[in-house]
Amino acid sequence: MNWSGRSLAGGCFAVIAALGAWSGQGHAQQAYPTRNITMIVPFAAGGPTDVIARIVTGHMAQTLGQTIIIENVVGAGGTTASARAARATPDGYTLITGHMGTHAASVPLYPNLAYHPEKSFEPVALLAGTPILILARKDFPAKDLKEFIAYVKANESKVNAAHAGVGSVSHVSCQLLESILKIKPVSVPFNGTGPAMNALVAGQVDYMCDQIVNAVPQINGGTIKAYAVATPERNPSLPDVPTTKEAGLPEFQAQAWNAIFAPKGTPKEIIEKVNAAAAKALNDENVKKRLLELGSVIPAPADRTPEALGTLVKSEVAKWTPVLKPAN
Repeated sequence: MNWSGRSLAGGCFAVIAALGAWSGQGHAQQAYPTRNITMIVPFAAGGPTDVIARIVTGHMAQTLGQTIIIENVVGAGGTTASARAARATPDGYTLITGHMGTHAASVPLYPNLAYHPEKSFEPVALLAGTPILILARKDFPAKDLKEFIAYVKANESKVNAAHAGVGSVSHVSCQLLESILKIKPVSVPFNGTGPAMNALVAGQVDYMCDQIVNAVPQINGGTIKAYAVATPERNPSLPDVPTTKEAGLPEFQAQAWNAIFAPKGTPKEIIEKVNAAAAKALNDENVKKRLLELGSVIPAPADRTPEALGTLVKSEVAKWTPVLKPAN
């Protein structure tokens, strides 16, 4: 085959240009991240999602070589922040630490939700499981769970339950509890679990269902009561707190979770890099110690992959929809 000088030169230039473009793309992918990363936390500072995000991302920042800035965005049970994260540029520089409420229970609770957990996000990494506790102010009359059940049934129009907003874990887990008990107490929303817990400690509200991460210090300090943990086994961080089965309410089983998500369309290479940093953090002895002291359940390696998180979100949406649809 004969090539003219012009066509040969043109072909060479085309190959060189293509190689240059490919090299540039590869370099850009390898270079991520080149600047600070924003991690949106959809609740107030001091709540369980915030605490877990700060512990894990502190280590992730060392691995990624860039600062991860926590940005607390409150409102509408975490859906305000989640909608904002879903609209962010899918370049890996805006992520969100979501949970069972924002990325599962929100679907049946908000008919006009501005995002969909499965369609609007790329799953990145599961960070921790967080068992649910039934809690009350320290001077609540009931001494155990059976007395608590009897009291709230007899006084449902007088008692009130605190939560972090419609769709939050504290809200939906108490919705499950109240549906089992067939009661409708007064619901008192706050802008985050931290403020809700502060109100419980101050005795301004009667009870709440909360993630263990937010409650261990207060329980051990005697500022609130813990009636039961809604898991099959007792939690090592609170060995004296019975399970709901032991305490007489085996139907109530609830465990939340926290995970990292990225806007839909974020490149796979970036997802993998962030996932690897999260996995490395969960393997760190200091990170594990801090999470376990708070009562968190650290996911097994097989459960930390983006694919496993995607499967979890799908199953959780299916689980909570029939429970929460009537409440909606």
